Amino acid sequence: MSKVIVITGASSGFGALTARALADAGHTVYAGMREASGRNAPQVQAAADYASNHDVDLRAIELDVNSQASVDAAITRIESEHGRIDVVVHNAGHMVVGPAEAFTPEQLAELYDVNVLSTQRVNRAVLPGMRRRGEGLVLWVSSSSVKGGTPPYLAPYFAAKSAMDSLAVSYAAELARWGVETSIVVPGSFTSGTNHFAHSGRPADSAVEADYELRYAGLMGQVADKLAALAPEGADASLVSDEIARIVALPTGQRPFRVHIDPANDGSQEVSEVADRVRREFLTRVDLADLLTVGS
Repeated sequence: MSKVIVITGASSGFGALTARALADAGHTVYAGMREASGRNAPQVQAAADYASNHDVDLRAIELDVNSQASVDAAITRIESEHGRIDVVVHNAGHMVVGPAEAFTPEQLAELYDVNVLSTQRVNRAVLPGMRRRGEGLVLWVSSSSVKGGTPPYLAPYFAAKSAMDSLAVSYAAELARWGVETSIVVPGSFTSGTNHFAHSGRPADSAVEADYELRYAGLMGQVADKLAALAPEGADASLVSDEIARIVALPTGQRPFRVHIDPANDGSQEVSEVADRVRREFLTRVDLADLLTVGS
């Protein structure tokens, strides 16, 4: 059955690919992006062209995840047009690179705002409707850095994605009795098909960054080259969007709680399997096993 879906951060990368994959599958897809009439106007036009050329229902919508007013306006508009939102995909995020000490606390707060608080703004707008209907899917785009190998110079991003993942895990249990399902998609380090590294931020304290360069010269370039070398041929970001489309198509109650798409195999899946097993066992021990599956 066709679903009404909203995706955050859908101007490029995983978000744009996912919007197209879900539209191709026959869903009504709203590709959320900020500055839709400004710097992202070309992306808005690209979405419209794709919809026209492929005869699918893909619509760009102004949605700045850093603004509750913008989020509320977008969700209200979608719900007024369709009466519901079936799936929300938390994809918006931003990466920074550099030595952790060189970032100001304000920079870390800004990164946390984009990667974590944004999901809370969207949830507070979307979840009341899902809970009233007793159905829905919240799909979180996490990162293998949450539990896998973590090279240096990416600490603020890793910390923010870990926080978002923890929030997703807690939400899963709290939404289960409402009939709202949770899936966490965990991409690895894709160096093809995304703009994470190209658009990444830098530390504000250039003096501290220069100090680190004395002993860690060229480290970030080395990490990026090694990550690219670890990925097997054909490991494109579309693997992630295709998996998201597959999960959305599954019947309620049959969707995976967590799935990894990690061509570099940084160990995240192995650690996550232990953590998720411990979660299942603990909820069972405290007589909350019903929270592991969606209720009706």
